[in-house]
This record gives sequence, C-alpha cells and structure tokens, in this order.
Amino acid sequence: MIDIKEELINEIKELLKSSDDDTIQINPNYLNYFSEDELKDIIFRLIDKKVEQQNGNQSYLDEIYQKTKKDDI
Repeated sequence: MIDIKEELINEIKELLKSSDDDTIQINPNYLNYFSEDELKDIIFRLIDKKVEQQNGNQSYLDEIYQKTKKDDI
C-alpha cells in the first residue's frame, strides 16, 4: 500500500513537470522531513502558481493577438 506522504510527493512531482517527458526526482528523505500538512500546503502553492502562470500566459497571448489582429472585415 502506498503511503499518503508518497502519494503527496508523487503529486508534487507531477505539478513540477513542465512537459509529460520530464522526470522529476525528489529526495526521499523529504517523506520523513515534511508532515502531511506541509506536503499538502506545497501542493496547494504549486497549483496556485500554475494557475497564476496560465492566467498570465493567457493575458499575454490575448494582448499579442489583439496587437496582430487586423480589421480588414
């Protein structure tokens, strides 16, 4: 049976990936060092960062699109 902390570490690894091909290594000693609540907090912060980044990227792409869009219609 997989330990809760191991599952949380696996979630963190997935959140750290920038592509499906990435391999993320996390020191297994973190399982002993961090509590479950601390690992959950890390996950929530990583999710927030990803959402912020996606929103920032979307705004930037929208801005570029608006600048390059032509009103020839």
